Amino acid sequence: MKKIGVLTSGGDAPGMNAAVRAVVRKAIYHELEVYGVYNGYEGLMEGNIKRMELGSVGDIIQRGGTILYSARSEEFKTDEGQQRAVEQMRKIGLEGLIVIGGDGSFRGAEKLTQKGFPCIGVPGTIDNDIPGTDYTIGFDTALNTIVDAVDKIRDTATSHERTYVIEVMGRNAGDLALWAGLANGAESIMIPEETETFESVVAKLKRGQDRGKKHSIIILAEGVGSAVDYGKRVEQETSMETRVTVLGHIQRGGSPSAYDRVLASRLGAKAVDILLTGAGGRMVGIQNNLVVDHDISEVLKEKHTINMNMYKLSNQLSI
Repeated sequence: MKKIGVLTSGGDAPGMNAAVRAVVRKAIYHELEVYGVYNGYEGLMEGNIKRMELGSVGDIIQRGGTILYSARSEEFKTDEGQQRAVEQMRKIGLEGLIVIGGDGSFRGAEKLTQKGFPCIGVPGTIDNDIPGTDYTIGFDTALNTIVDAVDKIRDTATSHERTYVIEVMGRNAGDLALWAGLANGAESIMIPEETETFESVVAKLKRGQDRGKKHSIIILAEGVGSAVDYGKRVEQETSMETRVTVLGHIQRGGSPSAYDRVLASRLGAKAVDILLTGAGGRMVGIQNNLVVDHDISEVLKEKHTINMNMYKLSNQLSI
């Protein structure tokens, strides 16, 4: 193998740039030519592909977002779109591709591998919803962004004696909400996997009020529903002054944490090692602090699960 490509796809995540850097420099270390694909699978179909050198990834390890940009593509989901992508890669002479992204991006990598073009998936998403890895690139940074924001909100909640409902990202996974809720000492955590009943939340708020508690924090994962609607229900049911904050895309931005930089570097380098063996259709991940790889098709068949012991602990500590 002499030439490989790398792209970022789906929602951006802090640490993607660190992963791109690792892929490029690891490939050049092994005397490979490495090409960056711009704008995800859309750019792959359009041939928006440029050779990268050591300097191409200088001074990016600390930057959020992705220098390769990202885009979603409906056309790439079709057989015709995938064939266009393969033709573009053959035109340049690429022999393998590393895809940094979430489960949708991995499905694209799976399709290209099935067409005889080996791809390796690197999990990059703040949602932490990819089976086969304990953590995804970007999760730790997004979590710390939420924790910092909730700390600030708690200050004003205390000052004004209010209840706050805070909506966090995560798509259909509750990892961000669960970890942030436990780290911030939230009174209630609402996640898609195990949603606490509204009656239970209200009862907990009233118990706190009865013992003189002046404020409360409820963390709600976006997969559960609208924090605005939930906040209105809380205020109507409890007569407590309630405010809502939707943190939104602030969770995706910012300089990646040290953990995400190291994780991205380890996973990106491992992806190159796997391509060098001639293998494709694999996904790299981290489990028990060891870098591992799995069959990407098998991973996509699995369902993401959450740490229910953490959820139980949060309920025990928020009595």
